[in-house]
Amino acid sequence: MKKSKGYRAKTRSLLRKKPRDRGKSGLSKILYDYKIGDKVAIKTDPSVHKGIPHRRYHGKIGIITDKRGKSYVISVKQGNAAKEITVRPEHINPHQEG
Repeated sequence: MKKSKGYRAKTRSLLRKKPRDRGKSGLSKILYDYKIGDKVAIKTDPSVHKGIPHRRYHGKIGIITDKRGKSYVISVKQGNAAKEITVRPEHINPHQEG
């Protein structure tokens, strides 16, 4: 049988929650108001399947460039290129520098 090369391939440990964190996340994560220019950390929430970024962006830091419906357009550096990805607010956290 041919190996699957789907969107969530090789994500067994990456897209898994700890036993006490299972289930839907709170409303504060969805209702947080991000502004254009804010730095955010991309952390995929596996309990929400909609608006999920590709696994290569998990753990990356990006800058919000636009709001598109409920989602945000985030500029992320990948090597020398700057990529723009559309991500729902469930999959991003405000980035604290320190």
